[in-house]
Amino acid sequence: MTDAATHEITELLKAWGQGDKAALDELTDRCYRELRRLARHHMRGERAGHSLQTSALVNEAFLRLTDWKNVDWQNRAHFFAMAARIMRNILVDFAKRRQSIKHGAEILTVSLSVADSLAQEERGTDLIALDEALNELAGLNPRQSRVVELKFFGGLNIDEIAAILEVSAGTVRRDWSLAQAWLYRELSKRNQ
Repeated sequence: MTDAATHEITELLKAWGQGDKAALDELTDRCYRELRRLARHHMRGERAGHSLQTSALVNEAFLRLTDWKNVDWQNRAHFFAMAARIMRNILVDFAKRRQSIKHGAEILTVSLSVADSLAQEERGTDLIALDEALNELAGLNPRQSRVVELKFFGGLNIDEIAAILEVSAGTVRRDWSLAQAWLYRELSKRNQ
């Protein structure tokens, strides 16, 4: 995205934050494609036939974003960082509900072919474990946790993350590297 387009989105976010409904309409048109890319990024690892589709994830995230009133949007990256956090929450909540159902919260009768697809639902469990590990990392090092969230869930690049966190790109790279190592160790322990 060009600097001019990024600036235009920032201006639309500020206008929307001040109650301009026309700005929200324009923002929707300009950001929807990017939100779909972000949602596809999240949905990439989900099993085929996952009942939560990309469009539903985008729509739910956008509805939640537009419910926020009087937000002081800093810029485009701030908006997409919040969208990433919301998508993370939606996916984790969905995985928890699915896991709850799988473990008897709701009794389901399934055929053998459906049972096979249930066996492929490990991604949901992995997402829950990642969310728990990120929450633990946030207690130890909030900035590293935020870097992971922005990069992994937000699909933002190093420079965008640096701008949001107001640190250097080198600091973001170090945080990303350290957080990846910590998460790998933690998730490996949980899978033993």
